[in-house]
Amino acid sequence: MTTFAPRPVGGALAVDPKHQPWVEKYRPKTIDDVSSQEHTVAVLRKALASTNLPHMLFYGPPGTGKTSTILALARQLYGPDLFRARVLELNASDERGISVVREKIKTFARETPRHVGKSSDGKTYPSPPYKLIILDEADSMTQDAQSALRRIMETYSRITRFCLVCNYVTRIIEPLASRCSKFRFRPLAQSSTQARIEMIAENEGVQAEDGVLPLILELAGGDLRKAITYLQTAQRLHGATEPPTPITALSIHEISGVVPDDLITHLLSVMGVDSEQGIDLTLGQDGFEGVRKAVRRVGREGWSAGQVLEQIHDALIPLPTIPALPKSLATMAIAECDKGLCEGGDEELQLLECCLKIKDAMGKQ
Repeated sequence: MTTFAPRPVGGALAVDPKHQPWVEKYRPKTIDDVSSQEHTVAVLRKALASTNLPHMLFYGPPGTGKTSTILALARQLYGPDLFRARVLELNASDERGISVVREKIKTFARETPRHVGKSSDGKTYPSPPYKLIILDEADSMTQDAQSALRRIMETYSRITRFCLVCNYVTRIIEPLASRCSKFRFRPLAQSSTQARIEMIAENEGVQAEDGVLPLILELAGGDLRKAITYLQTAQRLHGATEPPTPITALSIHEISGVVPDDLITHLLSVMGVDSEQGIDLTLGQDGFEGVRKAVRRVGREGWSAGQVLEQIHDALIPLPTIPALPKSLATMAIAECDKGLCEGGDEELQLLECCLKIKDAMGKQ
């Protein structure tokens, strides 16, 4: 029978820092290093001082520090020696069935924690008399598995604590969620993550053009993990040339898959929309041919139709000068196109139809 193995933690094999992903290299070592989650960190700091942790449920968007926070807390609780023996980290996306709950999790939960010796690094750690089970991406677990987990949490609560980590708290069954203290992780504000990105760029000797680091943070949308990955990918791309060249904004757009603003502005203009002023039907005088050429340009340059749709929506809908009726019709056209793409429709045809519908909607005021 296939079960998933715990992710190597604590005493994992040493990796050359030069070959290590920056996401792992700069993962917070203590809860004080966690960015922009002041309320959660304050509560956990008090829990760490008392060493009396409840069952916990961390939820929020990807890349906001949920897994990093609980791993940092576990290291501060147990130290490097006890970490592997006392902490079980499982990614519920790998194996989500009830058999894993009954075998892997129950077996670990029922084990009595072994005696605490002195830590090899000479520091003193709280080392409370219970173990910690971290279930990452718990919202991917089946309902049967979550139901089986309820009983285990109650039976072994004296010697085991659980931390469920998920993106969507509504996918955790209510009886399980009610047994946990909930901690909401918010999308990271650009101001709070800029210092972190600048520190990494300085440590790694990254050369970038003016405005590139703020652009990375903007495109990451509050996901620090995504921002660090963009930065490392761009550094490898530009560092491979002789001599190395500074990172450019175009490279970041290509790496992230986010369509440049000038292409979105051009698409809007052929549909009769000025990206700042609103409806301007004089811009769309080229008619069908103008829209078709703009859509073909999207395909030739290799941009995702889904990403283009998202950016058209974000550029068009907030414009205050466009009346409600054209906005409503445009939103329906975008929704129908998105549905067609999800069902496997041709990207160019779906995007062409959507743009023509939006162009038609702009004339109905």
